[in-house]
Amino acid sequence: MGPDLFDQVYMDMQPINFVLLWHMHQPDYRNYDTGEFMLPWVYLHAIKDYTDMVSHLEAHPSMKAVINFVPVLLDQLEDYAAQFALGQIRDPLLRLLAMPDLERVSTSDRLRVFDSCFRSNHITMMQPYPAYKRLHDMHETLRGRGEAELSYLSGQYLADLLVWYHLAWTGESVRRNNETVVRLMTQGGGFSHADRVQLFNLIGELIQGLIPRYRKLAESGQIELSTTPHYHPLAPLLIDFSSARDSMPGENLPNEAAYPGGRGRVAFHLASSIETHTRRFGIKPSGVWPAEGGISTPFLEILADHNCQWSASGEGVLINSLRATSAGQNLPERSRYLYRPYRVQGKSDSVTCFFRDERLSDMIGFEYAKWFGRDAAEHLVHSLEDIGLNALPGENPVVSVILDGENAWEYYPYNGYYFLNDLYEILENHASIRVTTYRDYLASTSRADAAILPVLAAGSWVYGTFSTWIGDRDKNYAWDLLCAAKHSYDLVTQSGRLTGEEKIKAERQLASCESSDWFWWLGDYNPPYVVSSFDQLFRDNLANLYSLLKLPVPAAVLEPISQGCAAAPESGGVMRRAS
Repeated sequence: MGPDLFDQVYMDMQPINFVLLWHMHQPDYRNYDTGEFMLPWVYLHAIKDYTDMVSHLEAHPSMKAVINFVPVLLDQLEDYAAQFALGQIRDPLLRLLAMPDLERVSTSDRLRVFDSCFRSNHITMMQPYPAYKRLHDMHETLRGRGEAELSYLSGQYLADLLVWYHLAWTGESVRRNNETVVRLMTQGGGFSHADRVQLFNLIGELIQGLIPRYRKLAESGQIELSTTPHYHPLAPLLIDFSSARDSMPGENLPNEAAYPGGRGRVAFHLASSIETHTRRFGIKPSGVWPAEGGISTPFLEILADHNCQWSASGEGVLINSLRATSAGQNLPERSRYLYRPYRVQGKSDSVTCFFRDERLSDMIGFEYAKWFGRDAAEHLVHSLEDIGLNALPGENPVVSVILDGENAWEYYPYNGYYFLNDLYEILENHASIRVTTYRDYLASTSRADAAILPVLAAGSWVYGTFSTWIGDRDKNYAWDLLCAAKHSYDLVTQSGRLTGEEKIKAERQLASCESSDWFWWLGDYNPPYVVSSFDQLFRDNLANLYSLLKLPVPAAVLEPISQGCAAAPESGGVMRRAS
């Protein structure tokens, strides 16, 4: 069904405002002691998802969106760009891709290739490529006879595996337009050092061009770029652990009553994000997507202090907040309260809050990958039209679809190319769906249009609670370790024992320790190999902080926190449904 027919069928619908926010984030994978990148996910998502997402927008100049970049992701993209410019690569997997003689690699590097180069969704990123699948089958056959048998795999095998892994991680826009990728995929195997260097150089070019491409779209007004507190801390919990009980009244909390100096730490992360965003993009961000959509009244007050115009969270947070003020009365139909902006009564009422449509957001995140691309795009547009048909005259609905802009596409055929291309094409031509950004929406409406929310129940976009980051035994223990490190940080930095440069390094390391990602992965519902990686990264960060403070590393920091479980969570655990 084409755009014209859509318009004929739905002439009676009220016009709606539609905001699509793509959230781009990876935690800091760098070891600040060695400078090495411990995991490759930043550059892999750069050549696949960040590249494809900007390419779709460039191909559809009338399509608007909000793109939210977490500053620590941009820091790492700039770090990779500088590595390529200087020819000094600090990512071990990238180094191996360009290494001249793979027959002479160390045993640990061989194991790194085997461990890394099958990490993907095999259905969409391996099975379509028989040459890549054959490499996997060879590995599994030999591994089944004992790990020692893997030593028979040659340097040429390693070369082919490294090339195919990176080819599988290139975006669909790259595959359709880059001669090097087309040639290597057609060649299929027997890749030479020159082949690998060509692919390596392409990766560098893609990464170096990313931030300028997004900046150009922002300068044209096609997209709005928003930010998140710098290292992605779960701000409401840093401010007050007990905020978790707004939505989970009986929840177990860490031993510490509160994170030491948490409000000041949130203000630090926010100020840093605004400063670096302004430097990179030449304009101060109008709004903030908080880490994990986690908001609370004290956090909104900090946003107001920094003159932020808007923020957003999950539908579950809005429901909990409305129930807290409804005196036990049933809520009306969701269309009567969800599709409008809000201001929270009190000191933060200068910040306009928007709440995501959980059903539509989760359809993109978890369901549409199983559909034909065009069918999925039309279903989403039909759903938006239904909202317009249900709207009351003069209601002026604003619909927010907000989700991860990088991890979902691994589960879509062709990295979501057909779904996104068709969706953008339909929306560009739709007469009654006004695709906009939060900044543009606020500029076109009155502040009085926002409803007043008397009470805000703190929560996140996952279940409307903070259960993904606190309450579990392992998560609470990790918070206790972080609190202990923060006490040590405060004592040492206030003692005057560190130089100015040493204090800067220690503060940066502390900021990385405060990321929400470490707590996301701890617990008994994620795969053991992922839990182990993030558990180790968190404790390495803590250990580096103690070293920078010139203190011995506590024995507890050296012991694993969490084990994970054998069951495979949906989407590998990188995303969670809202409910």
